[in-house]
Amino acid sequence: MRSNKKFSIIGAVAVSISAILWGLDGVVLTPRLYNLDVGYVVFILHFIPFVLMNIFLFKEYRYLKTFSASDVFTLLLIAILGGAVGTLAIVKAIFLVNFKHLTIIVLLQKLQPVFAIALATIYLKEKLRNNYLLWASIAIIAGYFLTFGFDLPDFQTGDNTVYAASLALLAAFSFGSSTVFSKKILQKYSFHTATFFRYGFTTLILFSYLIIFSKFGEFTNTTSTNWLFFMIIAFTTGSGAIFLFYYGLTKIPAILATICELFFPISAIFFDYLINDNKLSIVQWVAAIIMIGAIINLNRKS
Repeated sequence: MRSNKKFSIIGAVAVSISAILWGLDGVVLTPRLYNLDVGYVVFILHFIPFVLMNIFLFKEYRYLKTFSASDVFTLLLIAILGGAVGTLAIVKAIFLVNFKHLTIIVLLQKLQPVFAIALATIYLKEKLRNNYLLWASIAIIAGYFLTFGFDLPDFQTGDNTVYAASLALLAAFSFGSSTVFSKKILQKYSFHTATFFRYGFTTLILFSYLIIFSKFGEFTNTTSTNWLFFMIIAFTTGSGAIFLFYYGLTKIPAILATICELFFPISAIFFDYLINDNKLSIVQWVAAIIMIGAIINLNRKS
C-alpha cells in the first residue's frame, strides 16, 4: 500500500510539473518565435528533441521490425494529430494574438477532453459517461464567454481573436484525438517508446512540409535568440514535459491526472500576468472556472 501511494505521489508530481511547463511554453517561450514560419517552428520543436532522443533511445528502432500495420497507423495518427496539426494550430493561434490574449488561447486547449471522450466512445468502444452532453455543452458555452465575454464575435475588424480561437479549438480536437490514440498504443508499448516514435514520425511529416513549401530559407532567418528559445523548449517544455506526462499517466488514475493538469491553465494565467501584464475580466474568470469545472466532471467516471 505504501509503495502504491509513493508511485501515485510521484505520478501526480510528474503530471503537475509537465502542466506547468506547458503553461510556461504557451505564454512565455513559443510566442518569442513569432518572426518565423509556423511550420518551420513546429518542425524544429520536434527535430531537436528527436535528435536528442536518438542518443539515449536508439534501441527503440528495434520495434520497427515488430510493429503491426495497426501500430504504424496509430502512431501516424498520433504524429499527424498531436504532433503536426495540433501543434501547428496552437502555435499559429499564439502568433496571431500578438501577446494580447494568450491566456484565452491556452485555456481553450483544455476543451480537448470534450473531443477525447467522444472519440474514445467511437474508436475504443468505451461507454459514454453519464451527463456527457450536459458537461460538454457547459464547457463549450463557457469557452465562448471566455473568448468573447458578453460581446458578439466581430468578423469585420482586423482583430484575430476569432481566427485564433478557432485554431485553438482545432488544436483541442487534435490533441484530444491524439490522447485517445496514445491510450491505445500505451496498452502495448512503454511511454518512452510512444514518445520516441511520436516525435520521429512528426519530424518526418514536417520535413515533408519544408520540402513541399520550400521553407528551408527559414534557417537563415533564425536568429541566435530564436535558437536559444528552441533549445530551452527542447529540454523543458517539449520532449521533457511529454516524457513527464506519459510517465505520470502510467502511475495515477485519469481523474487525478485531470486535476493535476489544472496547473496548466493556472500557470498560464500567472505567467501571462507576470510577464505580459495581461488580465482576465470578471466574466472571463467566471467562464474559465466553469469551463474547468465542467472538464473535471467530464473526466469523472460514472
